[in-house]
Amino acid sequence: MSSNLILMREPHFKPDEVDMIVEGWARVRGDFDAQPLAVFSRLLRLNRYVDRMRKRVFAAHNIESWEFEMLTALRRQGAPFRLTAGKLMRQTLVSSGTVTNRIDRMVEHGLVKRLRDPEDKRIVHVQATPKGIEVVDGAMSDLLSAQQMRMAGMSEEEKRELANLLRVLLANFEYGG
Repeated sequence: MSSNLILMREPHFKPDEVDMIVEGWARVRGDFDAQPLAVFSRLLRLNRYVDRMRKRVFAAHNIESWEFEMLTALRRQGAPFRLTAGKLMRQTLVSSGTVTNRIDRMVEHGLVKRLRDPEDKRIVHVQATPKGIEVVDGAMSDLLSAQQMRMAGMSEEEKRELANLLRVLLANFEYGG
């Protein structure tokens, strides 16, 4: 790939660290197609910033990221905010042992409670408590505010376009092998 293509930028953007990385590879190894770094290095850097932002928000609500994920899975169900432990495991992409440990810790913190299925005692339902709902609603409100602030310079069309492009890229990982 021509290094001229790698160096092309929108005229209103200032070069960033990733541009320097891509340009450095183009300079020292012109035979490499370093253009994917323009996407994946930015995604990696964004992931670090997003992770820090989420940790700050969740710390303000005295929860961990994984507690937020579990509580949002329950909250999205609507009343009575309940899932089986198995469905919660699948939605949060963790193992059976991990979900059991997490449920134990959340029960201790008063965020969820366990309920046995009245028809099949082997099935355990996990239900968010009123405290869990209050915590997740507050954390979600603050998270959405922080995310909206970071996207404030983007038009609605740019936000939709970015979401669609990321959907395509994510599908290549989730379904493309």
